Amino acid sequence: MTDRDSNRRIDDLHKLLEISRSMVAAAGLESLLRVIIDRGMELLDAERATLFIYDAEAGELVSRIAEGLADLRVPADRGISGATIRTGRTINVPDVYADPRFNADIDCSTGFRTRSLLSVPLFGHDGRLVGVLQIINKRVGAFDEYDVTLAETLGAQAGVAIQREELMAHFVQKQQMERAMKIARDIQRGLLPKSAPCLESFDIAGFSLPADQTGGDTYDFLELPDGRWMVSVADASGHGIGSALVIATTRAMLRAVALRGGEAGDILRTVNDLLVADLGEERFVTCFCGLLDPVKSVLAYASAGHGPLIFYRKSTDRFDLLPATSLPLGVGRAEDYGDVVRHGLSAGDLVMVSTDGFMDAANLDGQEFGSGRILDLLRGSMNLSADGMIWALHAAVSEFTSGAAQTDDLTAVVIRKV
Repeated sequence: MTDRDSNRRIDDLHKLLEISRSMVAAAGLESLLRVIIDRGMELLDAERATLFIYDAEAGELVSRIAEGLADLRVPADRGISGATIRTGRTINVPDVYADPRFNADIDCSTGFRTRSLLSVPLFGHDGRLVGVLQIINKRVGAFDEYDVTLAETLGAQAGVAIQREELMAHFVQKQQMERAMKIARDIQRGLLPKSAPCLESFDIAGFSLPADQTGGDTYDFLELPDGRWMVSVADASGHGIGSALVIATTRAMLRAVALRGGEAGDILRTVNDLLVADLGEERFVTCFCGLLDPVKSVLAYASAGHGPLIFYRKSTDRFDLLPATSLPLGVGRAEDYGDVVRHGLSAGDLVMVSTDGFMDAANLDGQEFGSGRILDLLRGSMNLSADGMIWALHAAVSEFTSGAAQTDDLTAVVIRKV
């Protein structure tokens, strides 16, 4: 090795060290890729360079930055880049037009002439392929073995740096999502009633616990101008942020329509027609809408796909599970929402409206809690308040499903005539 060669190698090592420092200091993925592209061309005395990020799910290589070219997406199993991925080795092509793997379409579309090419696989610290770096057209001569060594050394650092930056980006994105979900959860929880109606001769309570950070259930109490109270329980299909948005919209519509007056069926018909215009075919809402007259002790209700509804009559010591009166909201325009059931309440009578999360809650063996256990629980807790009954039910479901994940939202309202 001559002194000139030795000095060049020392100079290149200094360049690699400086590139490594620049990669560490880069702010964000785009900045990092720019450092790799620009300094890679400088290190290897090349005319152009392209850095592809490997999208394993899509089976594509995505060029976030291609020096001199617009962004590209190419199949990850084709061309010289595809061969680089398959072999996991650097490919040195001194004359690309003599290589059948070369795709000349880009040259044809840009007018650029590719002569020689170094294609280097980029691996993360765990050995996972993260991309391909292609160095194009050595300015003098062709790429030699020393250039391959330099390119692979650069690639080893670049792959780890890219993977680190992607992990950091995912971490930041996750934090942002968690903050957004917390805001959504706080807003949704804020939409639930702060307290139950305080009515003479009635004991009323409500409860809601989402399966995710946000849920697709809601319940509401609203005093109407004529002295009646609207009591509603609704469950949007699915759960999570999409269902939370749907259920918040449904709650707002129920309130706005109820304040205009009318019976429970009229309210549901209007809300349904509004929702049909907005919801896609894949979404719907089950909804119980009851209008409680505390003076007459009558609950007049309509139920859009929401059931069974549990009624207990003390005089007969009997539980009845009553079905919904119409289709869920959002399924289509219908005229059957006008049906209203009037249920008189005497001392000791009870009404419970819950979402299916309680009945469908399953233990590790796949056995569901079911309506029978709910009725047994209610019968055994008649000495409790409405709020105490709901918490006893929640405790029983939690014990039954111990060890199993909560897969659906839990929401219930209990109305007791005392």
